[in-house]
Amino acid sequence: MIAYVTVGADDIARARRFYTAFLPALDYGLKEGPEGLSYVLPVPPGQSPILPDFYVKPTFDGRAASAGNGAMIAFEARSQKQVRDLHAAALAAGGFDEGQPGFRDSYGPHFYVGYLRDPQGNKIALFSNDPIEPGREG
Repeated sequence: MIAYVTVGADDIARARRFYTAFLPALDYGLKEGPEGLSYVLPVPPGQSPILPDFYVKPTFDGRAASAGNGAMIAFEARSQKQVRDLHAAALAAGGFDEGQPGFRDSYGPHFYVGYLRDPQGNKIALFSNDPIEPGREG
């Protein structure tokens, strides 16, 4: 099980604007401190934490943050409409389009996804895979 994911950011305020445009809609809460941003899912009383947590931090070595080549972080949305809405919100908050929301031929018939880059260049996917919603035409 993945416990947490961390991406580096040189401009924490810019990263906060981007990630706060969509992560709260997916139930992630934000805790901010001198070490950076921590986005975590709520823990119901008496329950174990829901993982993974997502962190945005300055680099530990002090050099410029960079995006991983081939690395991508995917967040599951509740619906195709939410994928579209959150993709648009993230773009308006300083993200860069890496693929408009829609179906992709190489994925299953209900896998609906939009791709972004955060202000630092990290690749982000927002997806829905609900078999109750309309699927890609075969």
